[in-house]
Amino acid sequence: MGQKSPMSQMAIEIQHCGLTDIGRLRQQNEDNFLADPRLNLFIVCDGMGGHAAGEVASKIAVQTFHNEIWKEQGLLRRYLDENDTPNKQDILNLMSFAANRASSEVHAESLRNNEQSGMGTTLVSILIAGTKAFILNVGDSRAYMLRNNSLEQLTTDHTVFNELVSSGQLAQNHAEKLGLSNSITRAIGTLEYAKPETLVVDLLHGDRFLLCSDGLSHYFEEEVQMLGSILAISNLEHAVQTMINAANEAGGGDNITAITLSISEGEQPDEQRARTLQLKHELLSQIPLFKQLDERELLHVLQVTAVISYQDGQTIINEGEEGDSLFIILKGQANVKKGTNELALLVAGDHFGEMALVRGEPRSASVISKGPSELMVIRRAEFFEILRQEHQLAVKLLWQFLGVLSNRFANTNTELGKAKEALASEAPGWQQIFNPESE
Repeated sequence: MGQKSPMSQMAIEIQHCGLTDIGRLRQQNEDNFLADPRLNLFIVCDGMGGHAAGEVASKIAVQTFHNEIWKEQGLLRRYLDENDTPNKQDILNLMSFAANRASSEVHAESLRNNEQSGMGTTLVSILIAGTKAFILNVGDSRAYMLRNNSLEQLTTDHTVFNELVSSGQLAQNHAEKLGLSNSITRAIGTLEYAKPETLVVDLLHGDRFLLCSDGLSHYFEEEVQMLGSILAISNLEHAVQTMINAANEAGGGDNITAITLSISEGEQPDEQRARTLQLKHELLSQIPLFKQLDERELLHVLQVTAVISYQDGQTIINEGEEGDSLFIILKGQANVKKGTNELALLVAGDHFGEMALVRGEPRSASVISKGPSELMVIRRAEFFEILRQEHQLAVKLLWQFLGVLSNRFANTNTELGKAKEALASEAPGWQQIFNPESE
């Protein structure tokens, strides 16, 4: 079940396997899934509603979502042309539109049939275009990624529990003690619009992905490493069947659906691209502003980063111009200048301009590339779009910003104190000149 991707800028190969199972307690299977290797589109839906309405909802959602993406093959091809029109956000907008169209169709059907009133479905999807995976979810069906033997949940469940914790209304340990419901707060079809969440992940050779309904993930909440071990099984069909068997053996209380994906770059993986991605991740996680973020939150920030190359002597930022970007040096060096004075030499790992993400104040100095260099850049508009969508991430970053500011004030006060002491030792009468009332 492997093939070279037709929607790819390079020789990425995608193998996939999808299976569904009724479980041990349900009378019908209300899950639906789709795998379309022509589009590299993969969808899992978990329906809900009486009188088999959940099956109807999940079927409509899968078909509608798929149809909307299928209509825009031209958009996907233009994206792969690498001409910057369209961009990543256009692909995410397409997926969000498709999810809302699915929600509208399911909602309309529920209004036409009293027996299907209130029906809905979760939806989780991966669309692979070029070297990126575009991920969307509504509800509590999940997407996982296995990379370097580490399993990461890429999506957040839209449940009462998580909504209260992420909005800051309750601390997680308090919510756990109260035993708050894991009933979902967002679904396709319960309302006309679904409020989907999206994420973009850069693909690497050897990546594995899992899309699944909660009939599977529920039984691995305390056994995440076991789930990762199963996902690592080379035979994808064997891996999926092993997951389903484990869920059934643990109770099989719900329908069980899973799609696994295996990513490879053929015989010659792009090692340079892999090193660059690893470097971006490492440097971003070391910056004070981002060092408290978890892996999923770092991925959200990484999706809005770009890498820009500069030649020797090329200006990166100009003193006095309004700033709107944070820069991190990946390779090379850069000089910091104020007027004709050289203030500092920046090297790989150094960063500048983080306050520009919050306020558009004039740059206090110029930064000029010393020799060829590569810099990672995060722009304010894209950064704020993440904060608008990710409330918990926004709160974390707010506290980190306050910490950065506090450290800067403390450092400034320390430097002023040292300057006063140095001046006092050189000119003992200077304090009386500026503070005559002290006599």
